[in-house]
Parts: sequence; structure tokens; C-alpha cells
Amino acid sequence: MKTKYIAMAALAAISLSSCNDWLKEEAPGTNKFDDFFTGGAVAIQTVNACYAPLAWEYNPGGYFSEWYIGDIASDDALKGGQDVADDANAYDIDNFKVNIQNGILLNYYRAKYQGIIRCNLALQEVAKVEPDTDMSDSRKECLIGEAYFMRAFYYFQLVRVFGGVPLIDFVIESSSSWQQPRATADDVYDHIVSDLIEAEKRLWNKSEYPATDLGRATRGAAQAMLCKAYLYMHDYDNAYKWGKIWVDGQYGSEYSLLADYEQNFTLAGENGPESVFEIQYMEEPTSDYGEGFGFTRGTFTSILTRPRASEFGGSSSNKGWGFNHPTRNLFDEFEAGDPRRELTVGQLDAEISTEVEVNYLGNPYYNYKTAYIEQGLIPGLNHDSRGPLNYRLVRASDVLLLFAEAALESGKSTADAKWALEQVRSRARAMATEPGALPAFPYGTYTDNTDGLRAAIRHERRVELGMEGHRWFDLVRWGIAYEVMTEYARNESPEVQAEMANFIKGKNELFPIPSEELNLNPMEQNPGY
Repeated sequence: MKTKYIAMAALAAISLSSCNDWLKEEAPGTNKFDDFFTGGAVAIQTVNACYAPLAWEYNPGGYFSEWYIGDIASDDALKGGQDVADDANAYDIDNFKVNIQNGILLNYYRAKYQGIIRCNLALQEVAKVEPDTDMSDSRKECLIGEAYFMRAFYYFQLVRVFGGVPLIDFVIESSSSWQQPRATADDVYDHIVSDLIEAEKRLWNKSEYPATDLGRATRGAAQAMLCKAYLYMHDYDNAYKWGKIWVDGQYGSEYSLLADYEQNFTLAGENGPESVFEIQYMEEPTSDYGEGFGFTRGTFTSILTRPRASEFGGSSSNKGWGFNHPTRNLFDEFEAGDPRRELTVGQLDAEISTEVEVNYLGNPYYNYKTAYIEQGLIPGLNHDSRGPLNYRLVRASDVLLLFAEAALESGKSTADAKWALEQVRSRARAMATEPGALPAFPYGTYTDNTDGLRAAIRHERRVELGMEGHRWFDLVRWGIAYEVMTEYARNESPEVQAEMANFIKGKNELFPIPSEELNLNPMEQNPGY
């Protein structure tokens, strides 16, 4: 074979006019997909790789955890940190000063497409692999379903942040094939729904997975995401349909609400009955936070969101960076006696110790849910370590409240909406220590009509899911981001107001396509950027 290539090269040197078909010959040692995808073990590894970009948290230039947008852009959280200059990319997101060079957005955009590209490869090649001792026919179909689910999930994350993005549903084999036009947001959502339907056909129920595989996408997760995607599309009939399928087939059997709300944010509660989908992490005690796209098994979120105060936990090794700092506005949203307030908005007097911190932070709050507090103890972490705490992306209470919203907005069943709302409130009520806390709907200013029930459901989403990265996206899909954020700024402290730019309706609901991506793939930018 080697002699053949040498001879062909010599012939070409003699006459450039000769046939150049030889140039299309594969070089010696070239690997083909068929040579690699030889069995079930490789197929499983390929699908496993589809999940990895979900957990990436850092690349030089910025962090890109979901809460950097979902919380910090909203009225639930301030950027936090040491001062204004500490992570300028997050400061710009917090204050509607984002530009096309924002490092968080660039890394976020690229990580999601890394995931999509991996899913495309899995969908193309796993289907060709013959079942064997490592992969049964049923497992093969489930793996394909996982790849469909993950591709849909990555596109869902992208479209909520950037609007319409290029739809790439094939394996990239050249730089030119990467250059695809932006699809409309409607087209992206249609693609998401199509992938989720394919996933739902193939995925297993949560109970069908062995304990070692908990954390994979499930049929219940696909049904939940179909309900969620249709809500974002304002297709309330289909949102109700899939929410009803989930409630009737999954709730009470595959999924249920934990009696103890706090367990959702502990190691003991990971992949438990309330978990529909979460990012899997393991402890990484010696990991450098600056390594590439975060190719590690642990999470840096705990250290990022723990308070900066050295008194936190009594040891400087437990000290955090104080990002994703809850607002007084969120604190005040909780009803009197709601036990979820203290389990969402942690309070620490030592957080504020200097005049600079008073002016910038404005309050002593921190995100309790990601602080990694176990049975009243604060396990030690430092700036070079990653924690083991999983990040919850979809919980059963989230799905119940999505179903409540779909039932109301579709006009299908006010009774279903009230029932689902009560499922969530009754858990919190059972944990309350104050008599009469968290009465059933209607209550307070939430009257027994459509507007009152809608307001009650939206209130419940905010307090039940506070600091879990949902708030900003809820405000945008409800079409009230401008009104809420304008009112929020008006009532904040002068120090906070001084940092914020005016929210521009029709612009700030979306974030800009990063400039580096526009250089690689020229396409239309979002309005206003």
C-alpha cells in the first residue's frame, strides 16, 4: 500500500495534467467511523459523552453556569462577588450592559453546540451498531432516545438565551458545513419538540434504570420537557396534554415530592423521587478551576456562590466568592412563615464587614441551595477544588407548576391548575412551624378568578424554585420582563440603581450572538446589539 502512494506521487510530478483521482484516496492510517463504532460499549461511551458539556462550568474568559443568566439577569439576584469589577461579564448580564464580546455568553454558546455535535454523532452512528453483550436492542433504542433528548435540551438552552440559532442536525465534517443560517425561534422550538417526541418513544422510565445509571434522561424527563417547551411556544393545549400525561403516568409512581424540601439540595437527595433531571457531579478535591472547558467531574458552583465572609463555617477553607447574591426583593416575595425562605435565601451577618461591601452588596444574603450545607455542617472547599453536589435542572415541583399554568392558560381545567398548585403548597405548609401559614388558594391578594390564579401560580414558581435558574426565563416567556425589571430597579437602593442600565423592551429579552461566532459564521445579530 505504501509503494502505491509513492508511485502515484511520482506520476503526478511528471504530469500535472494526469488524472487526480488519487487525491481522493484516504491517507494510510486514516480512521473511519466504521472502524471505531464496533460494539455496544463504544455506543454507550458515545452517548455518555453527550452529557458532558452540560456540566462544563469554566473556560478562560468566563464562567457559564445556567444561573448566571437565569438568576442574575432577573430580580432574584445580584451578581455579587467582591466588587463591581469582580467578573465584569456577570456584571454586564446583571445590569443590562451586555455586549457581543461577553465571555460568559461565548462559552455558554459553544458548550451547547459541543453537546449538539456529540448528539449528532451518536444519532448517526449508534443506530448502525449491532446489539451485543454490552448493549441489548432495548438499551440501543434507549441510548438513541438519550441522544435525542440531550440534543433537544441543548437547543432549548440556546433558544431561550439567544432566540433563533443555526439548526445543525448532522455531523460536521468541514469548516464550511458549520456555516449555517440562523433558524427562527419557532423553527428551533419545532425541532426541540420533534426530538423530544422521538426521545419519549425510546427512553426508559426512571425505575427501569439500574441504580448505577440514575441521572440519565428518562421518559418522564422527556414528557416534562415537552410540557415546558410547549409553554415557551405558548401552545397551551399541547402543554396541557403532555403535562397531563406526566401527571397521570409519572407523578406518584416514578416521581413524588420529598417530604423535606431541603433534601432537594443535599447529597442525600440526589437523583431522588423529586429529581426529574439533574447535572451529575462528583467530588474533585484537587481540580484546578481553570482547566479548559471544565473537564472535571465536580462542580465549582458551591465555591462560586458561598459567601465571601471568612466566618462562613468557621474556616477560611470554606470561604466562597459570593456570586449569585439573592436580592431583598426575592426575600420579601415569601409569605410569612414560609419555611422555603430560609432554605433559599441564606443570611449571614458576617457577609457584610466593610463599607465597600455595604455599598455594593446591600444585604447579607447568599444562595443557600448551592452552598453545600449538609446536616448543618459546611464541608470544606477551596478555590482549587470542586464539590460533589448535583445541580437540579428539573424537579417534580417545577413540572407540577408548569402543568398548573398549562391547565389554566389552555382553559382546559381550572380544577387541575388548583390541584397542582396545592400539591406544591401543601408540602411547604406541612413544614411550616407557624399556625395558619401558607393557606390553600385563594389567599392574600390572590382571588378566586383567572387573574388571581395566574398570579398565585407565578408567585409559587418564584418561591418554590427561587435561585435555581428559572426566574429570568419565566419573566421573558410571560412577556413581563420589561415591567418587572423596571419596577424592580425603581424600588432598589440608590447603589443598585446606579449600576443598572435601563431595560430596553424588544432588546434585553435576548442576549447577543457572540462576536467570535459571527466571525466564524456570518449571520444576523439580535436587535439592538
